[in-house]
Amino acid sequence: MEDLLNQNYFGNTVKDYLIAAGVILLGMSLMAVFKKIILGRLKKWSEKTETTLDNYAVAGLEKFGLPIFNFIVIYAGLNYLTFSPKASRVLEIAIAVVITFFVLRLISTTVLLTLQTRVRKQEQGEEKVKQLGGIMLILNIVIWALGILVLFDNLGYNVTTIIAGLGIGGIAIALAAQNILGDLFNYFVIFFDRPFEIGDYIVIDDKKGNVEHIGIKTTRLKSLTGEQLVFSNSDLSKSRIHNFKRMERRRIAFVLGVVYETSPSLLREIPGIIKKIVEAQKETTLDRVHFLTYGEYSLKYEIVYFVENSDYNRYADIQQEINLQIYDAFLAKGIQFAYPSQTIFMAKDVPSVS
Repeated sequence: MEDLLNQNYFGNTVKDYLIAAGVILLGMSLMAVFKKIILGRLKKWSEKTETTLDNYAVAGLEKFGLPIFNFIVIYAGLNYLTFSPKASRVLEIAIAVVITFFVLRLISTTVLLTLQTRVRKQEQGEEKVKQLGGIMLILNIVIWALGILVLFDNLGYNVTTIIAGLGIGGIAIALAAQNILGDLFNYFVIFFDRPFEIGDYIVIDDKKGNVEHIGIKTTRLKSLTGEQLVFSNSDLSKSRIHNFKRMERRRIAFVLGVVYETSPSLLREIPGIIKKIVEAQKETTLDRVHFLTYGEYSLKYEIVYFVENSDYNRYADIQQEINLQIYDAFLAKGIQFAYPSQTIFMAKDVPSVS
């Protein structure tokens, strides 16, 4: 038996192979027990707590921590054996790549979960979470680029030359893609400053619609007539944007005219009639009603009130009811609405004096 254990294959005895295999099997068994018993209890405990941080920690440990520990166990077992310099180098590189991969994924996932947690606490958080895709794309590029550089540095490669080359290449790319980088920067401005969000109804110059998508380069709107409007993020940051979704109340001002033949007593009644009609509507606050001016063909009244609701359809319903009730009240009082007309006065013929 002793002779069998001492037999040498590829620079290692059978005993060495058995010890390496034993280390790997023991470590994997311990990881399996930890996952089934301890991690299972940690899951049940985290589900009972109010905070979600412990849920993320347990999920991260299961998804990334255990694979890393398993590869460490494998490396520890294989490290007990004697390999040729070339094989040892390959093993070292393989283990470093695998561990770096899981560590970078852990960092990326942690950043994503942190951003999602913070964004969900804001108003309309679920809609804003959908906008994280562009930011995470940029953050993942940075995370993986830095991680790969650290990996090369740990493996003994000179990263100074790589960084210098990336710097020169980055300058060239930046000069060639100024517009794209400008849109990318303005994407971050829109995301963090939040002048508008998905679902908001906005007006830019003579274009208007509901925000459908906020991307890294462009933002898309769905117009009232059905077509899609596409704006670059740079254009939006430079434009004056009217965001009607955030309007808490709507100010309404309209003018109506009555004929000049209306009697003075009725002219004095009109403000009270209109005031009563407007104040009877729900979600309205009357500001003023005035006989404002003499028009070319009418006596003009200006009415100003507020709708305590930002919904345009609700405003239209209220204005329609006000118009109908004013029409009924004026008809009952015999008050005539004015419309463009001319009255021609004909002078009688005057006999000429010879």
